[in-house]
Order: sequence, then C-alpha cells, then structure tokens
Amino acid sequence: MPRFAANVTMLFTEVPMLARPDLAREAGFDGVEMLFPYDHPPKDWLAALAGMPVALINTHPGDWAAGDRGHAAVPGATETFRSSFLRAADLATQLGAGRVHVMAGVARGPLAEATYVENLAWAAAQAPGLHLTIEPLNPDDMPGYFLNDFDQAARIVDDLALPNLGIQFDLWHAARIHGDADAVWARHKTRVNHIQIAGFPGRNEPGGGGFDLTGLCAELDRAEYAGWISAEYLPARATVHGLMWLSALKGRARLIGA
Repeated sequence: MPRFAANVTMLFTEVPMLARPDLAREAGFDGVEMLFPYDHPPKDWLAALAGMPVALINTHPGDWAAGDRGHAAVPGATETFRSSFLRAADLATQLGAGRVHVMAGVARGPLAEATYVENLAWAAAQAPGLHLTIEPLNPDDMPGYFLNDFDQAARIVDDLALPNLGIQFDLWHAARIHGDADAVWARHKTRVNHIQIAGFPGRNEPGGGGFDLTGLCAELDRAEYAGWISAEYLPARATVHGLMWLSALKGRARLIGA
C-alpha cells in the first residue's frame, strides 16, 4: 500500500503549523510534507514531528510577495539558487525528508532552460542521497513559472538522465495544464518520484474529475512504488471532517473519483 502524507501547509490550518503533524498522525496519515518549513528551527520541527516521517520539502522560493517562485531557472540567479538549495538539502537531511522539490522560478526562453538544466545537474551532484523532483505548475495559478508542461519536464529529466531526479505528478496541475490527468500519468509515470492528489475541479478533497485514485493505488502496489502519495488540497471544511477519502483509499473499499 502506498504511504500517504498530509501537506501540513495546506491541511489542518485550524491549528498552528507545529501542531499539525500530531493531527495528521491522529487522522491516519503515514507522514507529512511541508512547502516551506523555514520559519521554524529544525529542533522545533523535530519536536513537533515526534518521529513522523517527512515526505518532501521545497527549496526556498525567495521573496514570495515580490513574485519570487524559486530560482533554479532564473538567469543571473545561480548563486541565489545554489545557496537556497544547500539550505534545503541540509534541512531535508536534518528532518529526514527524502525528497526536495526544486522550484524553477519565473523565467522563460532558451537561456532559462539552460540555466535550469545546469542547476539541476549541480544540485543532483551536491545531494546524491536525496531524491530531487521537479513539478510543472499550471500558468493560471502560477503565472510566468518556467516549468509549466509535463512533456517539457519529461524531456528535461530524460536529457539529464540523473538517477536521483524525477517528476512530481500533481494531479491538480496535470489536469489544469493538459486537461486529461490520466493521459499525463500514462505518458510519464515511469519518471515520477512523488505524487500529490486533490479533487478536481475545485482542488478540495481528493475525488472527482474522472481520475480513479483506487486504481492508481492498485497500480502503485503492483509496481512496488516506494514513494509517497501526498494530500495537497484546500479542505472544503475543517480538515478532520473531510477525510473519508483517506480511509476509503487505505481500505480500498470503494471507488474514488471515477
């Protein structure tokens, strides 16, 4: 059975951040992920986690309010990217997170891609024990973000051919970008090293949009997938009141989302 992680940046927001891992554990999640766990010292995170595994963290985006969304593909920002990556890799190691999402940033054009490829190769060499993941983000939610297409991501991953680099398959973004998340999964599942789920079209509790999550779990079981399925969605009500999908997927008792 795949392991399920709660994205505690988006879930359990009814309580302060460091109280959320406990709620995730009580709700039946196997681990947690955090988008940007940089506002609290590692010792505070470790106390809050109390042994709860961490699936993934992101590299620091920079000044979000000013429009920064990472720096890996931003020409002229290589020094900033590399400093932020080393910080992320160090924190991931301290927290026991096996995956780091390398945020590309707002950029476009051939120079941006060349910068991105060079920085990804450098990062993979710096942290050979970490799985690095890149995630296409839809342009409506993330205007100007460099990586905005799964086929583009696949080409970059294939060209680099690095053992610790893969694609982050976010069901929400796949559906928003390409319209058919099933087709995206079929084309690129062999490149995927992290999965995130949400409902479609509202990005609420997982389910809907014609994507068979129960079938996905069964397929991952057959493939002996060793990664995580992370819940990254916007709860329609208090998180704890909308977790029927989790018990259903864990029990495989009924079809979700088809």
